[in-house]
Amino acid sequence: MTTATRPDHRPSRTAPPSPQPPQPRNDRGLRGRLRAVRRWNLPAGVASLLWLVVVGLPLYVLVLATLRSNEAYYDKGALSLPGDLTLDNYRKVLEGDFFTYLFNTLIVTAATAVIVIVLSVGVGYTVVRTLSDTSRRIFQFFLLGLAIPAQAVILPVYLLITEMQLYDSLLAIILPISAFCLPVCVLILAGTMRDIEEEMYESMALEGASQTRILLQLVVPLSRGGIATVGVYAALQAWNNFLFPLILTQSRETKVLTLGLYDYVGQFRVDIPALLAAVVLSIVPIFVVYLFARRQLINGLMGAGGR
Repeated sequence: MTTATRPDHRPSRTAPPSPQPPQPRNDRGLRGRLRAVRRWNLPAGVASLLWLVVVGLPLYVLVLATLRSNEAYYDKGALSLPGDLTLDNYRKVLEGDFFTYLFNTLIVTAATAVIVIVLSVGVGYTVVRTLSDTSRRIFQFFLLGLAIPAQAVILPVYLLITEMQLYDSLLAIILPISAFCLPVCVLILAGTMRDIEEEMYESMALEGASQTRILLQLVVPLSRGGIATVGVYAALQAWNNFLFPLILTQSRETKVLTLGLYDYVGQFRVDIPALLAAVVLSIVPIFVVYLFARRQLINGLMGAGGR
């Protein structure tokens, strides 16, 4: 009796592929492309160098002048080489009323930014989500403020502040600056909120969300870039404003930094090193704010939800 043998189904082992020799790199083509890039970037490099000189020279003069005495500044000139440097100008500024002016400026800046953000978010959301003639006219009314300069209405503003008995107070500065910041800020936030997908609004409405919940949980998080842009813009306008503090305040207790610089301007002579030292110290806080908010500013330019 013969037995059948089961065929062997084991797969046959194949020989491993032989290693391929390394392919030579096309270094010549790579070097050629690098040379082309360097050649085409030469004008950009020259332009960047010129721009660095244009920006760096005023900063050099500004910082160097603060480290000189008043007599050395007038004797040697602004562009002379550094020598006999001193910190007396910064000491003179800090020993004066600089911190009072700084505190007042911080209050005006923070209050203006908060007021502008709250009002522009509400108005922008109303304009975007309310499809009626009234909302469109409100938006056009805000845009009309872009064409009205503050200098043209300073007298009516002065009369209103006086009638409200707010003259010579920080609130007299905060309210007009906030009003003149609103047109630009409403325009920015309305454009940002229009970039939000309509399906997101509809999905939250189908879930039974109220308008307040949609605003706080959907619109505000997706518009944080635009909100940061609006906040920084309003802060810069409040920090650098000179017209309203000059017209609407009078006492030393309500002075801000832009008016405090006049302390170093005398009747017959100007203490330029001390004045520039006060300018440098007044730049530092708003520059720190910009460093922390620059990413959100870029996101605001990218639209809603930009990352």
